[in-house]
Amino acid sequence: MSRDKSGGRFGIVDLGSNSVRLVVYAAAARSPVLVFNEKILCGLGRSLASTGRLDPKGIERALAALKRFVALRDQIGISKLVVAATAAVRDAEDGPEFLLRAEEICGFKITLVSGAEEARLSAQGVLSGIPDAEGVVGDLGGASLELVGVGGGQRLGEGVTLPIGPLRVMDMAKGSLAEAESIIDKTFKGLDILKEFQGKRLYVVGGVWRNLARIHMAQRNYPIHVLHEYVIPAGEASDLARVIERLGPKSLSQIPDISERRVDTLPVGALILDKLISAMKAKDIVISAYGLREGILFDHLDKREQAKDPLIEGARDLANRLARFPQHGGELQPWTAPLFTPDVVGETAAEARLRKAACILADIGWYVHPDYRAHQSMTQILLAPFAGVDHPSRLMLARTLYHRHEGRGEPELIGDLAGLLDENQNYRALVTGLALRLAFTLCAATPGMLPKTRLEIDKATITLVVPRRYEALLGEMVNKRLSALARAIDRKGETRVGR
Repeated sequence: MSRDKSGGRFGIVDLGSNSVRLVVYAAAARSPVLVFNEKILCGLGRSLASTGRLDPKGIERALAALKRFVALRDQIGISKLVVAATAAVRDAEDGPEFLLRAEEICGFKITLVSGAEEARLSAQGVLSGIPDAEGVVGDLGGASLELVGVGGGQRLGEGVTLPIGPLRVMDMAKGSLAEAESIIDKTFKGLDILKEFQGKRLYVVGGVWRNLARIHMAQRNYPIHVLHEYVIPAGEASDLARVIERLGPKSLSQIPDISERRVDTLPVGALILDKLISAMKAKDIVISAYGLREGILFDHLDKREQAKDPLIEGARDLANRLARFPQHGGELQPWTAPLFTPDVVGETAAEARLRKAACILADIGWYVHPDYRAHQSMTQILLAPFAGVDHPSRLMLARTLYHRHEGRGEPELIGDLAGLLDENQNYRALVTGLALRLAFTLCAATPGMLPKTRLEIDKATITLVVPRRYEALLGEMVNKRLSALARAIDRKGETRVGR
């Protein structure tokens, strides 16, 4: 796919086997910001297995949705719009006829994605959101399942496309769960990719599987309501899937957060997941909010943009929107660095990356009432559409910003957090937060001064060194916050007037 150099809003219409969706991003960027998202469940592939053709009602619903989405192009101000069709359209006898009608509405050529290309784009989308993914990406659409190995930041092999999406299996099995099991078992039997990646993680993409994750979250009363990089142990995922497989439409419709139009596909989607976990002996299941659409967007980035860190870019975008002085992040990272040398707190490359993100985000809560800044900052981090960050790291960033505003207090915002972070992560969040708290007090939340000061740390003391011309800025509040930081690293706090 060609690189997009036009700037402006970037839109993708995904003509899928079950749904037709328009997603619009603020720009084609490494950390895409979603500005509009609308989905219509059309069921294009509902009768594909039995008739070889697209579902007639689904065709009309899909074309009506496409008309609206194309009309929204000018309304929203989309400078680049990509329309992509996947399994149902490419496999149906009347797929070419449908494409002609769809292209008349669009006024341009629609991309018909091959099975191999769909697997590639899905894997690329997952890697763009989870760069360190190691295992198998499984992207479940209405008419197909794409499986592809990933590791070392890249796709491993070509992957496979399998004709077992929920709509297709339902059509083939004619309502028989036993027949559906047989179809799925035969499809998975002897697959090389499942043997090659046995015991690895399974990264799942698709609306049906995201709904299963929401149910699991609700069962656990899990406090971070973000699906991306939510991890489910394989045994728990299989247990949940086996329950869902056997529930009827009436029972499923009573489950909160489950779309009514997903009710019919959820049991078969759960069955496919259960069988897939068993076939590859998956270690655990990781939910990816990124998939084919994000893979298409990634294809339109230049090499320089593709190489950027999605977490850091997401942090910068949020800081640019909310912080008083976004440039503060560039001052805070070197200023706090002495605390994290090997003879003080120390840090790995991954921990240094999180500290960088925390420094960029340090002032995003300034605009609310002081009594609420700690909780507001924490909430922003917990709910921000960041990629490239797992849930413990997200929570560690959130706690860091809580301590930046509230000192050593313990957040009560999202209930009992015991066990979500280990002792080291909680400690690092506290030290980083207290250091940021001191920094903002010292410089009065304005850029330019911090680089003129520094922290010096030995085995017994942490010393804040301030140039003589800024000596008057030292005072009771600065000393108080220096002392809090010193206690956290088991040292005595001192100030010194230097050059």
